Amino acid sequence: MIKPENLLLIDIETVPMCKNYEELSPEFQRLWDKKSLLLDKENLDTERSFADKGGIYAEFGKIICIGLGYFIKNNAQSNEGQPYALKIKSLFGDDEKDILHQFGQVCNKFFRNATKQFCGHNIREFDIPYICRRSFINQMPLPSILYDLQNKKPWENPMLDTLQFWKFGEYKNFTSIDLLSTVLGISSPKDDIAGSDVAEVYWQQNDLQRIVHYCNKDVVTIAQVLMRLHGMPLLQTNDIVYMND
Repeated sequence: MIKPENLLLIDIETVPMCKNYEELSPEFQRLWDKKSLLLDKENLDTERSFADKGGIYAEFGKIICIGLGYFIKNNAQSNEGQPYALKIKSLFGDDEKDILHQFGQVCNKFFRNATKQFCGHNIREFDIPYICRRSFINQMPLPSILYDLQNKKPWENPMLDTLQFWKFGEYKNFTSIDLLSTVLGISSPKDDIAGSDVAEVYWQQNDLQRIVHYCNKDVVTIAQVLMRLHGMPLLQTNDIVYMND
């Protein structure tokens, strides 16, 4: 049985590094053209592909929000017998360095013993590597917990990944958090934008708060999936506290 209080839930939102392809330097345009053709040789519209996919790659994107969640003992248990409450805090803004600095502070405070872990969906393949790469690009030190991941054995890495849990050792399949929560009978709290909308909402609509709200909902969904996969009661509305509100 897991101990939820040992987990730091995480989800990141990323966008292309600039508003559009035209704002890239000539060198970055050349490099994106090459990357884009590797992704899809039939798609010669590299301007469109940058808008759609630039944010997925740490070399061409940036982090605008890191959603974090952690569990505490629930003094007033819900009617479902939920022994934990979930606190959610978002680190966000236009200054990626500041977001990464705040993230490092949170990590260095939270990870004080070997029992602590990150928890999220596809964090082994996306969120954690993206944070590490952007930290190096911004010439910032990694949090101690993420230092030297390359030399650790897979089971030594401090990550509980719900995608890897659901794969049960299979490698060829990808299951989104939306699909996983649906098949597990969990009502998704996401009723506004989708991940594919984040770049447009940020660069075209200039609505960062909407993205933060979306990211927070992702963290809630991760928590609910975690509860379901480990046979624990789902969180109720009054079990969730938003620290930024």
